[in-house]
Amino acid sequence: MLSGLLFAIDDADDRPGRLTATLPFAGVTLIEYQARLLVAAGAAQLIIVVARLTPELLGAIARIAHRGVVVDTVRSAVEAAEKLHPLSRLVVLADGLITTEDMIALVLRDGAADALVVLPEAAAEPGLERVGGQMAWAGVARLDPRRVAEVAALPRDYDLQSTLLRMAAQVRATHILLPAEAEKAGHGIVHRAETLDARGRAVVARLVSGRRSWFDRYILAPVARLALPRLVERAVPSHVTGGGGAVLGLLGLVLILFGFPAFGLLVTVAGTLGLGLGETLAGLRDEQAMARAQSAAIAGLSAIAIAAMGWQYYRLAGQDIAPILALMLVILGILAERAGLYRFRRRWWASPPAYLLVLLPATMLGVGIGGLALAGVYAIVTLASAIETLRSQL
Repeated sequence: MLSGLLFAIDDADDRPGRLTATLPFAGVTLIEYQARLLVAAGAAQLIIVVARLTPELLGAIARIAHRGVVVDTVRSAVEAAEKLHPLSRLVVLADGLITTEDMIALVLRDGAADALVVLPEAAAEPGLERVGGQMAWAGVARLDPRRVAEVAALPRDYDLQSTLLRMAAQVRATHILLPAEAEKAGHGIVHRAETLDARGRAVVARLVSGRRSWFDRYILAPVARLALPRLVERAVPSHVTGGGGAVLGLLGLVLILFGFPAFGLLVTVAGTLGLGLGETLAGLRDEQAMARAQSAAIAGLSAIAIAAMGWQYYRLAGQDIAPILALMLVILGILAERAGLYRFRRRWWASPPAYLLVLLPATMLGVGIGGLALAGVYAIVTLASAIETLRSQL
């Protein structure tokens, strides 16, 4: 069983009276972001050490609990020891820590002994805890639950975070040097709202840039890097962003059906981008149902647009092959999506809006039938590659 120990004690340096843990970060609060990383790593229990329960912190805790993980708030090591399962593996994240999933995976990778992620004192920012060997703690640790019980046996006025590090140092915890890649990704302990905001923008940009679909990476990501920070800053709801995309998509379908296929396709692609932004916002805010709904809306909008194109070429030009090509493309696209599991996905594989981009230039050149055929071939190649990839995993 994996458990996480988080801290929500220190106030922000530039926001007196506001806990660092409750400052906005990447569309949520910082402590929600930390909790998301631990839940993604498999944590079933989160223990949050608090000094006071502010309204912002209570709201964040309630949202974390909606992820299906047990959340306990404690004020002392004694309470933490009572809540913690004695056989669990414990991951500790510092108050104000910004990190990545890769760092959580790194600290969990080897052995069951205590381990501290560290960096050289010379490169450490002021205020970081020193752990001996001319090293400073980088904010992530894997500890035996007994360390918490040992701190609980000490006087209550001992600082839990600092004392845990002292206990780990006494038992010669393994030192894991902070990778240079982690520092480039923004890993660090921050207690300033302005710095958190800047690093949160970088996290949002990295989130969309890391998508495996070429459409998401090269078409959606540049738009998201410009739009998402502003949407997050203004607290625009994900359903509003996605709703705008849906309206654009419907307008595109109307234009296709009224005899403007090229312009209609262009507007429909813009609609899928709006839905993609809404899906990303929902994912940032842990609105999983909304994210799934908007992802399904992207696929549905693309399929209807393809069907509308086939119908228009049949109705206006009398080309009987057009509806057949459109129907086959929709069926092949569905099968390719079902077979193309995310963790095995290749960058070049098709995605629902990618078919629209294949159709768009052909439609502009007046060879829409050729575009449908080309998109169908793309779907066949994607499906064949996905099937072979799945077979190689058996």
